[in-house]
Amino acid sequence: MGALLSLPLLALPSVGTLVTFAASCCGAATCSAVCSACGKFQSSMATRIAYAFILLINSILSWLMLTPWALEKLQHLTLDYMRITCQGKECSGYVAVQRINFALGLFHFILAVLLIGVKSSKEGRAALQNGYWGPKVVIWLIFAVLSFLIPETFFQVWGHYIAFIGAMLFVLLGLILLVDLAHTWAEYCLEKIENYDSRGWRFLLIGSTLGMYTASFAMTIVMYIFFANSGCAMNQAAITINLIVLLIISFISVHPAIQEYNPKAGLAQSAMVAIYCTYLTMSAVSMEPDDKQCNPLIRASGTRTASVVIGAIVTMLTIAYTTTRAATQGFALGSSGSHAYAKLGEEEVEHGLIDQQPSSARREMRAEALRAAVEAGSLPASALDDDDDNSEDGREAKDDERGGTQYNYSLFHVIFLLATCWVATLLTQNFDKMEMSDGFASVGRTYWASWVKIVSAWVCYLIYGWSLVAPVVLPDRFDH
Repeated sequence: MGALLSLPLLALPSVGTLVTFAASCCGAATCSAVCSACGKFQSSMATRIAYAFILLINSILSWLMLTPWALEKLQHLTLDYMRITCQGKECSGYVAVQRINFALGLFHFILAVLLIGVKSSKEGRAALQNGYWGPKVVIWLIFAVLSFLIPETFFQVWGHYIAFIGAMLFVLLGLILLVDLAHTWAEYCLEKIENYDSRGWRFLLIGSTLGMYTASFAMTIVMYIFFANSGCAMNQAAITINLIVLLIISFISVHPAIQEYNPKAGLAQSAMVAIYCTYLTMSAVSMEPDDKQCNPLIRASGTRTASVVIGAIVTMLTIAYTTTRAATQGFALGSSGSHAYAKLGEEEVEHGLIDQQPSSARREMRAEALRAAVEAGSLPASALDDDDDNSEDGREAKDDERGGTQYNYSLFHVIFLLATCWVATLLTQNFDKMEMSDGFASVGRTYWASWVKIVSAWVCYLIYGWSLVAPVVLPDRFDH
């Protein structure tokens, strides 16, 4: 982390450049070591963890660069001998956040272009996705450094228009995937119940539905008690609208006309959408500013700095996880069409008894057979060397993409590109530098962020409602 905090030094000539270059190399080595530790997982899993980790580090760095706190601490370590500036201006603030996220976005954009059409890990370009971690980290850091040399006017346009559009697309994508997940979860449970008449799956489906509805109503009650006092018209409207739409969408899901065209629709999907949208509404009212005395959490006693830091880190972790999940759920984005991607875990289930369990025994039997053939003169001695070179059993045990990629590599990086736009927009939109806690900036504590969450809940209800009504309105497009 210390190496990343020293990024702006690279924009300066002299000793600072050499020191930070060495730190960057250490950062690359560290990332390579982390990815090597992930080797015990499947190749695709380790890759996703690594990219999520990079996004997390980049997001936290962006948050630290929002205020002068990080640079002041770094300067203090040099006994204030080294003054850090960027083209004569301070390196923190709105533009600094845009620069750092632009660098990672550019990194993912280049990978998205280079990985177009990759269908399995056997292709040479697949190594760009799953390997070369040291060089990739160095390239990412170089992009971050070079971004501080780009004129500030570019990032004013980028942040206000391009990154903002990318952020809204990322939010919309997350809502679509949430609705898709709701349908997939309910249909999967129903399939298990129909095929196996399983009491366990029936209990899980009914229990989760009741639990999510209970949690939704409980959060609504809590919001009315603590965030809907007199004078808090915005909160009262948001909470009431969410409750009304929740009830409407639940009624629609079990309406006879909907059930006729889509018998698998029901309260299970509605419950998942309801709890998510209610959570968004609660998050919105609990993170808004307290200028109208409508947010008691801000006035609560306790350590403000710890609250801000923990809130920021949890937010960044959530973004990293959500991005990784969204980037690999290609079925919701049409990637299951002409390009057949292998389902996660499918090969292990189908071939585990043949390929994986006895792999070490099979290698040993093969080696013994080759040695016997060489001793009998049937094969040359070089066959033993060829067998060692061509043996891929160990690699196949960890490579779950030799038969087909688990997800669309290019789409994966496009979604990560949109995630960098969302992080930059979330941190900088309507940011007031005066509202900080001991040098730390609160993440998402603006009316803009609150309204984004409130409107996102409404849009999510709309998308889910359309998924219910569409088969009725357009029966020829659906084969229910």
